[in-house]
Amino acid sequence: MTNNKFIVAGYASDHVLPEISRDDLLKLTHLNVAFGHVREAEITTDHLKNTAHLTEMKRINPDLTLLLSVGGWSAGGFSEAASTPEGRSRMAESALRVLADYPFDGIDLDWEYPCYGEAGIAASPDDKRNFTLLLQTMREALDRKGERDGRRYLLTIAAGADQYYVDGTEMDQAQKHLDFVQLMTYDMRGGFQILTGHHTNLHTPTGDLFRISVDASVSLFVRAGVPKEKIVIGAAFYSRMWRQVPDRGNGLHQMAGGTGGYGPDFTALAAEYIDKNGYARYWDDEAKAPYLFDGAAFISYDDEQSLRHKCEYVKSGGLGGMMFWEYSCDRTGRLLEAIHQGLGSSGQQ
Repeated sequence: MTNNKFIVAGYASDHVLPEISRDDLLKLTHLNVAFGHVREAEITTDHLKNTAHLTEMKRINPDLTLLLSVGGWSAGGFSEAASTPEGRSRMAESALRVLADYPFDGIDLDWEYPCYGEAGIAASPDDKRNFTLLLQTMREALDRKGERDGRRYLLTIAAGADQYYVDGTEMDQAQKHLDFVQLMTYDMRGGFQILTGHHTNLHTPTGDLFRISVDASVSLFVRAGVPKEKIVIGAAFYSRMWRQVPDRGNGLHQMAGGTGGYGPDFTALAAEYIDKNGYARYWDDEAKAPYLFDGAAFISYDDEQSLRHKCEYVKSGGLGGMMFWEYSCDRTGRLLEAIHQGLGSSGQQ
């Protein structure tokens, strides 16, 4: 998978690439550049504006693995491309063109999600099998190129963290074609739930009706057939926020006035929210997660303390590593430093 003991991977949107510091590049083992699109069964990159920075990134950190992440929430084209042998081949060939045109080391597919159309994209029950076939076709094409070039090109995915994703895929078969699986263990609570709670918690606390957590997600994927050393867990550099929350229990596990939308990123949390402007920070020791409450608004997020616990979980469980969304959400550098101290310093650094 990598020469380093643990993966320290970050997602960065294309427009953010010029802002990634030298020090931060040296703390990463993998960088997922978001996002390529799928158009008529081909991966397209013509909308990306800052790929010229990739060569310099490689110069700064020759060990950095660069992946083009394709897809994202509401990004379609996958179901159609995967539905026929011709479509799968076109997508694989387009991946090879990407690797020829840019200094990427592989492709990360972020199809949200096979078999589900909630994001406003095409979906079919056939996606379950076709996703595996798409990965197989792409893996075979990448391997052929790798044999010619004398190297290995990576194929990874970003996977939804809960039962729906396992049900909509054949993870025991899909994982055979993948270098690792990045679990999106964030947004596990928020946009679909009125009940307040943690959106990126390590464990499920007593009294939480929603039983999902990083640990629960990892267990799901292991049971589904994914080797634990191929599992990379996710950290959030942003928050989820509920308003009109009853002033009891410090706002935790309360019915709010609406669903949990996106809250401030960590940059803003550090500057304006954490123990500031009426917000008090609380720590849920069962969940190993912090939260903020001001009597009416509840905020769930990751911080250095929760990330230290996640790093220990990765190491004690023999997992592949950790990734985060998204680089520009933490201008303080504190969160990446916490992951680096927890995982990365045992690798190439």
